[in-house]
Amino acid sequence: MNVKLRGSIYCIVRRVPRRFASVEERKTVWISLKTDSLSLAMEKAPSVWAKMLDSWEARLAGDTVEAEKQFSAAQNLARSRGFRYLEMPKVAELPLEELLKRVEAIPVVQGSPDTFEAKALLGAVAAPEISVSQALEMYWSLARDRTLGKDADQIRRWKNPRKKAVKNFIAVAGDVAISEITRDDLLDFREMWIERIEMGEVTQNSANKDFTHLGDILKTVNEKKRLKIDLPLSGLSLKEPERRSRPSFSDDWIRNRILSEGALSGLNTEARCILLGMINTGYRPSEAANLDRARIHLEGSVPYIEIAPVGRHLKNNASKRTIPLVGVSLEAFQECPNGFPSYKGKASLSNTVNKYLRSNGLMESDRHVMYSLRHAFEDRMIAAEVDNRIRRDLFGHALQEQRYGDGASLEHKARILQEISFF
Repeated sequence: MNVKLRGSIYCIVRRVPRRFASVEERKTVWISLKTDSLSLAMEKAPSVWAKMLDSWEARLAGDTVEAEKQFSAAQNLARSRGFRYLEMPKVAELPLEELLKRVEAIPVVQGSPDTFEAKALLGAVAAPEISVSQALEMYWSLARDRTLGKDADQIRRWKNPRKKAVKNFIAVAGDVAISEITRDDLLDFREMWIERIEMGEVTQNSANKDFTHLGDILKTVNEKKRLKIDLPLSGLSLKEPERRSRPSFSDDWIRNRILSEGALSGLNTEARCILLGMINTGYRPSEAANLDRARIHLEGSVPYIEIAPVGRHLKNNASKRTIPLVGVSLEAFQECPNGFPSYKGKASLSNTVNKYLRSNGLMESDRHVMYSLRHAFEDRMIAAEVDNRIRRDLFGHALQEQRYGDGASLEHKARILQEISFF
């Protein structure tokens, strides 16, 4: 944000975005921040600029929607006449023969060329000025293929980081038209993240996620709406430090602390059964939360659960699998044979379990989480030298090589789990 002294008072000094030219005559504005303190001015500047933008937006209310409709109609009309919509400068560069074809295709109504048809075929309908927030609203429908098969909670979790990225960018650069986003705007956005990282508020990973989501939104709208904007998005990502993986719970800790008598008695039944089920299956918490009676098989010689994409996406194709139930995990599902309706399609499970384990001294370290039980399950399989194909089939990981056949039978997998499970 460009803040300068005017006399003894700090002001925002910014150019007026072109999209507001019809409602704001000035090319550059000086907006008083009503303070002689630089630190206070920098703190106030984003909200003051946002209010200025809101004022201009209010005066333009309805214009962008109408412009979007007109531009879309012009593109469709040109297409229906057998032409690709081109902006006027591009039309002027066409060979004479192709230009005449467009002119001759314009219908004449009551002795005069149809005005809108002429604009559509000759490229005289201006592309709409789409603000960043409007781009986000368009993005939901333009990228709807990415949410096919997701349940409501998965869609919510998919949308939230994209909303956050747009909100963060607007706080820095304003709700500018995407055609007016400059390299400086994006570098200011990047600098904001660097400052927050230096203050210890966030990590490089958080910044890079914002850059990725914002870039995807802008590129998707630009491409799908055929706006042909040159977006200066390259080179924003920050180098991330080497990631530390979550530690596993040790066998002794699981046996002597988590499974000690009464240790989990204060945890609600469904959360407790999901946690116990995880110990000998290594499933992801979300996979368990969405199990229902139809996919919990307790009859027969080998009880098992079926992880399947029913009503929601799985993380990947390899996640579709069957896992035998033994020991404490079998007992948990016998207590909850109909699944876990309290957590189906919700995101509160891990928080509930992690909070309980921490407050009751059941976390092996401050880096352990519920998910560490999944890592512990894999570590036990590795220690027991379980075949790589079987290990990946149980864990829901893809094979690096071609997968042939159906893999190990339920009975075979059950015998393996009997050797490495807790009872």
